[in-house]
Amino acid sequence: MKRAAGVSKPGSSKIRPKLPDYCDVEPKRDGNDQPIWPAAQEAMEEARAFIKEWYFSKAPSQMTLLMEASAASGKKTLLVPDKDADGLSAGVIIFRTLTTLGLDPSFIDVHLIQKGSSIHVDRERAAMAAKEPGYIIVLDQGSVAAPPVVDDPSAKALIIDHHLSDQFPANAQIVSACHYPPVATTSLLTYEICKTLGSTIPGTCAYLACIGTHGDLGNTLKWSPPFPDMKETFKIYTKKSINDAVSLVNAPRRTAKYDVITAWQALLQSTDPKDLLNNGRLQNARFEINEEVEMNTHTPPKFSKDGRIAVLRINSKAQVHPVIATRWAGFLNSKKLEIVMVANFGYLPDVVNFSCRIARCARSREPPVNIIDSLKAAADLSTDGLRDRMGPSFARGHKEASGGIVPVDAFEELMRLLEIGEKPDKAEGEAAPKAKKVKAIEKSPQKNTIANYFRKT
Repeated sequence: MKRAAGVSKPGSSKIRPKLPDYCDVEPKRDGNDQPIWPAAQEAMEEARAFIKEWYFSKAPSQMTLLMEASAASGKKTLLVPDKDADGLSAGVIIFRTLTTLGLDPSFIDVHLIQKGSSIHVDRERAAMAAKEPGYIIVLDQGSVAAPPVVDDPSAKALIIDHHLSDQFPANAQIVSACHYPPVATTSLLTYEICKTLGSTIPGTCAYLACIGTHGDLGNTLKWSPPFPDMKETFKIYTKKSINDAVSLVNAPRRTAKYDVITAWQALLQSTDPKDLLNNGRLQNARFEINEEVEMNTHTPPKFSKDGRIAVLRINSKAQVHPVIATRWAGFLNSKKLEIVMVANFGYLPDVVNFSCRIARCARSREPPVNIIDSLKAAADLSTDGLRDRMGPSFARGHKEASGGIVPVDAFEELMRLLEIGEKPDKAEGEAAPKAKKVKAIEKSPQKNTIANYFRKT
């Protein structure tokens, strides 16, 4: 594979810049100079009240009557977690918190979003409404301005999230970590909300928060303040078992089958990360994904004219584009490179699913690279409304890890605006490269040649 200038090769002795730890940022502070983390305290308290509203606000003597009334009405708490390790871990933390508080598991249901869908799609809203929930807790789904989660005005919704957004579904209660650095993952935010609601919750849910957090932030996280001290948790479970569990839990949703229910059930039934390591269906899914990644990861990148963006195109029914983007982001190295994008043309029909990651060589630059802003700025170069034609799933996620699901034609237009694959302009004042002289092939003056030797022989 040919490499662009400035791209380091495996085994290169070139020293890479030392990267700051994720927690090495100054948190926001309140009027008493106390850090505001992982989210606004008022929002966290309101979330706790939401979680225990059914019965905890009632006097103990009324609890039985309330549970009977709930059973008669058929109203349930519906959990709607995202499909990855972070979202599923957050969902299990809520499930265990509710049951610890005394809610019968029969009053808890789960809705897993279909492949390539979102909670705002009509068929998903209809499927959630069909379960007739009284309470809906949406976890790690990302947020946009939208109608209520379901149309039933009596159903209450709580959204727990960390994706960058200031817009949310109507009438929902919100607790978001996105504006409070270092931004907590949804599972860690959920753990911080729930751990004070029962004495056994930290012991049964800490490893879930670790699985979800490593799933989103990687296994090199140092867990420095304001992140909680998890030393005792890692003594019990070990980081290796946590990290192995992450890859296993993430594997089913990446397969072409999109077998999220397997990951949810395995995580819900686990009491230890090692329980996940012995799950045959999880292991088979990971094997399938490893093969698919290996098959597609050698695709050569093309660079934007200014060298800031590298784009790799693949065609896979599996959701391997985020994994490949992360791999190449750690490998490519140049002074100009900022963003690595992997575009998958085979995951869903008629659209392109793409994932972007900040190149490792650009993570410590000032000002910091913002993928979402960069993508939106590129789309805004269009004179005929490309940004609108991209749809609501364009440039979603985080500043450091974004992506989207967009129509093929719109994606190709974005590539033209980014000038992907075009040769860079020569610098001002730079002399034109000299043409190499092509040496004429002349008859050799040497007579003692191999051909002559064999002819004589």
